[in-house]
Amino acid sequence: MTIDEKLARLRAHRNNVHRYRRMLSTRLSDLEREFLSKRLSEEQIAIHELSATTFPISLNLGGPISGAASRVA
Repeated sequence: MTIDEKLARLRAHRNNVHRYRRMLSTRLSDLEREFLSKRLSEEQIAIHELSATTFPISLNLGGPISGAASRVA
């Protein structure tokens, strides 16, 4: 799968998450709400998993500096 295909899938999952969140803010039966909550969770998991394979290196910009870099400051 190319990077373009992965990005297209990420966009589709993100759009689904937004759609399900909008739908959850409306009046729904308990069954409908349960179904949408499950689908929302599945989409979020898919985003997380696809992001991990698409962008395997993540930066911790908010955390403490470790190793030699902390001694330089």
